[in-house]
Amino acid sequence: MKRKIFHAVALAVAVAPMAWWSVSAAASLSLTHVHGLTYSADGSKLMVPSHHGLAVFSSGQWSKASGPEHDYMGFAGTRSALYSSGHPAPGSGLKNPFGLIKSTDGGTSWKQLGLEGESDFHTMAASHGTNAVYVVNPQPNSRMRTAGIYFTMNDGLKWERAEARGLGGRPLALAVHPTDASTVAAATDQGLYLSKDAGASFEPLIAGQRALAAAFTLDGKELWWSGFEGRPTLTALPLRDGSKPRRVVLPAMGEDAVSYIAQNPARSQEMAVATFKKSVFVSADGGGTWTRIANEGDAAAATAVSRKKD
Repeated sequence: MKRKIFHAVALAVAVAPMAWWSVSAAASLSLTHVHGLTYSADGSKLMVPSHHGLAVFSSGQWSKASGPEHDYMGFAGTRSALYSSGHPAPGSGLKNPFGLIKSTDGGTSWKQLGLEGESDFHTMAASHGTNAVYVVNPQPNSRMRTAGIYFTMNDGLKWERAEARGLGGRPLALAVHPTDASTVAAATDQGLYLSKDAGASFEPLIAGQRALAAAFTLDGKELWWSGFEGRPTLTALPLRDGSKPRRVVLPAMGEDAVSYIAQNPARSQEMAVATFKKSVFVSADGGGTWTRIANEGDAAAATAVSRKKD
C-alpha cells in the first residue's frame, strides 16, 4: 500500500494531465485533477483549482467559477486575495508560464506579479493574514539564482531565498502561519519540519516518515498534516510546548491519502480535505464526521460518511 501511495505522490508532482474538469450531458461536474484547495474569504465557497479554471462547491452544489480558464498551479488563498502560478488559457495572449499572479475578486480577474514567461511554481503557500507567499522554485530564473524555497512579503517586489538549514528531504508541501509570516512549515518525503525564521533554519516536528500535506489552523494554534502509514492519516499538532498531537479520524479511503487541507475562515470547525485520487470531503465538526462531496473526481450529490474508530 505504501508503495502505491508513494507512486501517487510522485505522479501528482510530475505529471500534468491534459484535462481537468468536464460537464456531461446531465451537467454534472467531473474533477479530473486537483491542484489545490481553499475557501473564499467569506467562507461561502470551497474552491478547487486546476487546468481549466476553478470549480466551486457552494450551498451543496458544484459549479464552474466565473473567470478565465487558466491552468492554475500552486494555488493559495488568504483573507484578501488568491495567489497562483501555472499557465494561461489558450487565446488569452498572456505569457506562459505565469510566474506569480494575484486575484482580489475571487478569481474573476488576475494581476501578474512578476516572473511571467519564466517560472511555474507548483508548490506554494500564503499566510492568511499577512499575504506572505512562499514557493518552491524548481530552477533558476531572473530573480532567483538557484532552485530552492523562496518567499516574498510584498507581492513579488522582492524575493528572498530561504537557506533551509536542517530541512531534510524534498518539499512536497508548504504552509505559512496565518499571522506570523516568518513561521513556515514544510512537509517533505522525510518528515514534517518547522521554521520560525522565514526558512533560514528548520527543526523536525515529525521525522522518519513522509509528510504529504500541511496547513496551519487560522488561529495559528495547530498545524494539521497528512501522511500514510499503511493507511491514510491526518494529525492535528498543537504548537504549544507539552501539548499532545491529536489524530483526526478520516473516512475510509483505501489506498488514497490527503493531498490538501483547508479551513473555513467563517466557520472554524469546518475543515475540508482533498485526496490524491480526487475525492473531496468536508467536516462541519472539526473532523468528527465527514461528508463526501466528490468521489474520485465524480462531483455527485453529497454523501454522509460515518465516523470510523481509529
